[in-house]
Order: sequence, then structure tokens, then C-alpha cells
Amino acid sequence: MYYFNSDYTEGCHPDILAKLAATNMDQTTGYGLDPYCDEARELIKKAFACPQADVHFLVGGTQTNLTVICAALRPHQAVYGAVPSHINTHEAGAIEHVGHRVLPLPSADGKLTAEQIAEAWRKYDTDPSREHWAQPKMVYISQPTEIGSMYSKKELSELYSVCRAAGLYLFIDGARLGYALGTPSNDLTMADIAANCDVFSIGGTKCGLLFGEAVVILNDELKPDFRTIAKQNGAILAKGRLLGVQFAEAFRNNLYTDICQKGTMQALKIKQALIDCGFSFVTDSPTNQQFVIMTPQQYEKLSQDFVLSLIEYLPDGNYSVRICTSWATLDTEVDKLIEAIKTL
Repeated sequence: MYYFNSDYTEGCHPDILAKLAATNMDQTTGYGLDPYCDEARELIKKAFACPQADVHFLVGGTQTNLTVICAALRPHQAVYGAVPSHINTHEAGAIEHVGHRVLPLPSADGKLTAEQIAEAWRKYDTDPSREHWAQPKMVYISQPTEIGSMYSKKELSELYSVCRAAGLYLFIDGARLGYALGTPSNDLTMADIAANCDVFSIGGTKCGLLFGEAVVILNDELKPDFRTIAKQNGAILAKGRLLGVQFAEAFRNNLYTDICQKGTMQALKIKQALIDCGFSFVTDSPTNQQFVIMTPQQYEKLSQDFVLSLIEYLPDGNYSVRICTSWATLDTEVDKLIEAIKTL
């Protein structure tokens, strides 16, 4: 049985594990104020061409989203997100739990558009009773999205332009950022990402680290007191150097992008096999998550040898099934899955 249901089924890349072992008995200051975290911060700022950024290291994705949003918003403020966005569907109401509303906007492909945000803001800003509403102050997007789609440079630039005009912060959740950077159709460089948002995260948990997410804050308004707010949210790791060691190793010699690119290419190989066999998709994903439409019988047959994710029961009786690869997905298992697909 081989797992194609998520991108966090393995531990971490051997180089990262070796570095953790090699530094295991080193003594350092805690809470992310150690030389390893300092090195990782500098490597990330260099990679994304943002020397003035503040970089912080947290443990998990939901924790990161919650902490960033709490740090950015005042008590009466809210955040726009697509209906299928992570903060709206997979965080157990964490944002609402701390008193901020998620304002869900419809999206067939998981993305938000500049026009959509402009119209949503116009409706709020011109309503005479707006002081009775939760005030929009942030736009949350993912690169790539929860359903595998990806923003182009043009789309992100236009979205950020609208956000700036409306006084909205733009937050990019990069939990799977490495897989977007590694796809052939991507036209966003690391520098482009940093230049077109106020804050973004770099996912480690799904991208070759044991655990960890980096928060990169570009907007000076969001920098003060972030560590204190993170502590209040239980997001400061005492042995913070464990995060610094991992991120430094990931960004020292392009390891992060190299291994994630391989994960994406594995998914695209499977996607092409599905296309060749006549399958349709819920969305056209160029990244490591493929959402394919299968009959219950097809899903059950593949599930005899592979673990897949049943995402949704479709109105016509078919299933939306996620096939997900990772930085560690084996060539041999991809080939086995493709051969099994051909028998359906």
C-alpha cells in the first residue's frame, strides 16, 4: 500500500535529518534567537530578494495563518478568503474562534480575482450602514490554492494593486509554495512573490521539513509585536533552533525548490496518464495535487493498492479524488499507479 493522499506522509529530506543530527548536542539560546535561525532568516531574505523583511519561524500551517491574521487585524476587522480556502474550510473555525470573521467569496478554481475584491470592497465602502459590519482589512490567498490552481504574475500583481488601493493587506499562504515554484507553467519568481504582498508564509511541513513554516513580513505596519502575539497564540517554539536548522538547510543550496519541483513533476506525469485514459478533472491543476473525477468503482479498485483522498461526493454520483505527490514520491510507485490507472 502506497500513499498518494497527501504531501506530509514522510518525515524529512535526508540532508535535513542529517543536519539535525549533526547539531543535536549544540547548545543555543531558545525561542528562535539562535545562530541557526539567524542564518535561515538571511538565506530566505536573499532567496526572495527582500532584505528589509522580518522572518519568523512557526511550527504548523493553521497556527501560522491564525497568528498572522491575529497580528494584522484589530478586533472588529475581517479577512476575505475564497470559499474553498484553508481558513474557511480546514481550520475548525480557528479565525472565528479568536473573534475575526472570514468573509468567504465564491470561486470555482480556488482563486480570488482583482475584480472580485474591488467589487466586494466597493459594496462595503459605499454602504451607509457599514459601521455595523465586520470591516474587511485583509485578503487571504494560497499559492497554490487548496484545489491545486495557481496564480500567475499578472493575476497576483493586479490583486495586490487592488488591495493597496483599498487599504487591504494581502497575505499569501505558502504551505505548498515549493510545488508552485517548481511547476513548468509558473511565471512567478521568489522575488515576485515578495514584491506583491504584505506578508507570506513558506511551507516546510509539506515541502521536505519535519515541521515548520516561515512567516515573511514585508509591510512595516505588520512587524511590531509579532513575536509577542505569536507567543500569545502558543506559536513560539522553545527549541526554536530546530526550525532554523531545517530552513537553513532547505535554502542553503536550493534544496527546497529542487525537491519540490520533483514532487510536482511526479504529479504532472500522473495527470498526463489520467488525461490519456480519458479522465476529467475538477480543476486544472499544474501542481502536486490532482483532483480527478472517478466512479466509485474506479476509486475502490485503485484503493486496493494505493491510499487516495476522497474529497467530495459529486451530484452525478461520481467522486472527486485527490491524488497528491510530494518531494519524496518514488518513481517506482508513480509507475505502478499509472499502470493501475490504465486498467480502469
